[in-house]
Amino acid sequence: MSRRVVAYEWMSLDGVIQAPSAADEDRDDGFAHGGWHPRFFDDRSRQWVIDGVRQAGGFLFGRRTYDIFAAHWPHATGPEAVLAEPLNRKPKYVASRTLTEPARWAGTEVLDGDAVRAVAALKDTVGGDLHLIGSAALARTLVAENLIDEFQLMIDPVLLGSGKRLFPDDGALRCFSLAGSRATATGALLVSYRLI
Repeated sequence: MSRRVVAYEWMSLDGVIQAPSAADEDRDDGFAHGGWHPRFFDDRSRQWVIDGVRQAGGFLFGRRTYDIFAAHWPHATGPEAVLAEPLNRKPKYVASRTLTEPARWAGTEVLDGDAVRAVAALKDTVGGDLHLIGSAALARTLVAENLIDEFQLMIDPVLLGSGKRLFPDDGALRCFSLAGSRATATGALLVSYRLI
């Protein structure tokens, strides 16, 4: 049985996943709405994040998200330990054409060559689900190749009007089945869609 790729994303109503956490997280293309997501967190969505990280068999990252996580999570303590422990302990795979030095985050493997082929090969290995977090460019590439088996989305009630989007604008028809949905106290939705 092959491993699944599950995309865990914080997303606006118009499909933007760029810079959800902080104003200076990613200003590419003049994106001015960084930090749009935290106000929509509540206890239910925090638990959803914790459960997702604990359930992962490993993590997939693009270079930019990897750099952000590698700079923060190995040093996280206190209340963040509940996320830091599984993130630091479980295997991490980063798709990058530019990361040449040894990975600085313990348990990280840099995927060689073409990301599509590398992720397809990784899916054929033994282990639990691979959770893709953030990593907009990698996510769009994997969606385009039908390599994402499930989307776990927190959809926030906000329109951003611009920014990096989760889904490619390639004209392809893709169908999904709803595996679960819950509303949060802030008006966000936690939804799970599976590729059919």
